[in-house]
Amino acid sequence: MLIGVPREIKNHEYRVGLTPESVAELIHHGHSVLIETGAGDGIGDSDEDYVAAGAEIAPDAHTVFQRADMIVKVKEPQASERAMLRQGQVLFTYLHLAPDPAQTRDLVDSGAVAIAYETVTDASGGLPLLKPMSQVAGRMSIQAGANALEKAHGGRGVLLGGVPGVQPAKVVVLGGGVVGYHAAENAVGLSADVTILDKSPAALERLSGHFGAKARVLYSNKASIADAVASADLVIGAVLIPGASAPKLVTRDMLSTMKQGAVLVDVAIDQGGCFETSHATTHADPTFLVDGIVHYCVANMPGAVARTSTYALNNATLPHVVRLANMGWRDALIADPHLRAGLNVWNGRVTCAPVAAVQDYEFTAPETVLAA
Repeated sequence: MLIGVPREIKNHEYRVGLTPESVAELIHHGHSVLIETGAGDGIGDSDEDYVAAGAEIAPDAHTVFQRADMIVKVKEPQASERAMLRQGQVLFTYLHLAPDPAQTRDLVDSGAVAIAYETVTDASGGLPLLKPMSQVAGRMSIQAGANALEKAHGGRGVLLGGVPGVQPAKVVVLGGGVVGYHAAENAVGLSADVTILDKSPAALERLSGHFGAKARVLYSNKASIADAVASADLVIGAVLIPGASAPKLVTRDMLSTMKQGAVLVDVAIDQGGCFETSHATTHADPTFLVDGIVHYCVANMPGAVARTSTYALNNATLPHVVRLANMGWRDALIADPHLRAGLNVWNGRVTCAPVAAVQDYEFTAPETVLAA
């Protein structure tokens, strides 16, 4: 199989779909890899590094899309990239379709086989291809929030950990999954006053057992969220419903109860955001104000630490890329129900139930596709 890797073109996105080491592994399995020139510059890997690993360098993205049997990316394809997809071509990347009807429509029209990292599952019910980026984003959310809290950036002028004689910042983490856990871990490490809210009894028990007296762990409901947000200096939105739009946990009305200059960091923005007042921002212009509250809603946070993120992502995605290349997408999905869960769009049909529901498409079960 010929695997193509275009250069990422989303604003300030420096990650790349495959590292040179991943390319070498695919070459070892008898496949060919076509990399757009400069695709690895953002992680410090040159065209020469990819050639040494066995890849061919393409002069532009058009060549990659035109020739490749499977496209491996990091972020969802932008409009110009979607226009280059063709019938039956495999696309393997993050998609986050639920809040992006334009992308869904273009993928449906392309006839491509679109497999989303974020809905691939594992035997324990986890999301193994989302997990590494959730770990990165969770840790980065505290860095981003601390920076936004500085007065020069519109915040309250509060140091997360305080100093002797001065109280630390109050950090509220909404969601105790991978993002929330790593956000709380970093905030606790900086000596902030941390509260974590979640609805799952199992998560509450796990978080309470891990953090002990270092963080408060509370059951999440409308009243407890409103109370926690009102006293917070920094709120991290870390909720996820796989494949679906994020629930709006913090309403516009709640902002009026918050301290002026408090900060909201919406890590769920890829899935539409969990704050009612959120809209996606970029690394070039990461924040905006609503009612005196700073919003940080960068949709590709891990792109800022591109080398760490790319290598962490490839550790998780490469076995699936190899399987798709070795077996072909159809046989690979038949053999692996967890990879099958990643199929979002096929031949003009939506095969992810939450996306079909929220965007009013007829849902086609992946099993139906594979039986055709």
